[in-house]
Amino acid sequence: MITATPRPATLLPRAPHPPFLPPAPTFSVRSAGPRDAAGLAALSRPFVRSGALRARPFHVYAWHATDFLVAEGPDGALEGCLALRVQPEPTSEGWATGVVYNFCVARHRQGSGLGARLLGAALTQGRSRSLDALFTATTGSGRLFLRYGFAPVAPRLAPESWARSLDPRRNAKVLARVL
Repeated sequence: MITATPRPATLLPRAPHPPFLPPAPTFSVRSAGPRDAAGLAALSRPFVRSGALRARPFHVYAWHATDFLVAEGPDGALEGCLALRVQPEPTSEGWATGVVYNFCVARHRQGSGLGARLLGAALTQGRSRSLDALFTATTGSGRLFLRYGFAPVAPRLAPESWARSLDPRRNAKVLARVL
């Protein structure tokens, strides 16, 4: 007598990836330099107009370009940026801290994971610089920051000079993350 081995249930076939969809764009995240100042200012401009970012003159982007991480598309266009500045003075608890600011992703790239890659790179950079915590201020929901472990804190816990520089009319929430 011959017995047949039961065959596993047939799985539904996967739908093939439609050939007409372009592959997901690849981005590289790198440190910015002075040559990126014009791109940083241009990328930030729509967010300044909407009120999401504070206005900064061009010379600030040029002077502080090395604070920035940028996401660059395959064509070399800047698609997102954020700056991480190490604070010169420790907090009242003696913590070495950094501040994340000017975080923006081009509208047509929002939801693509680009902001998450930039924020992940900033966290890695903060750790490599032996920082104890990162702070940021946002007038938006801060959802991405919250997903990455940031939490609302009282401004008095932030580096004093940075906390004093916040414009109270913007009603920004201060968030922090221990590294």
